Amino acid sequence: MISPCILVCAIDDATGLCVGCGRTGGEIGAWTLYTDGERAAVMAALPARMQGIEPKSQHEIRRSARRRLPP
Repeated sequence: MISPCILVCAIDDATGLCVGCGRTGGEIGAWTLYTDGERAAVMAALPARMQGIEPKSQHEIRRSARRRLPP
């Protein structure tokens, strides 16, 4: 199954998109349920989505994830 995942999983607060692949949380969660056509449509939209996401380093992603963890 085709997937844009690059194992850099963090949702950008400003856009609501994953900084690694450009998908929404809903798209990520339902990816295996999508038809090939639905996945292809999302994949076609990703390059334009990724232009709106500021790249983050792995350090920034880990720091952001730690802030969201419960104490």
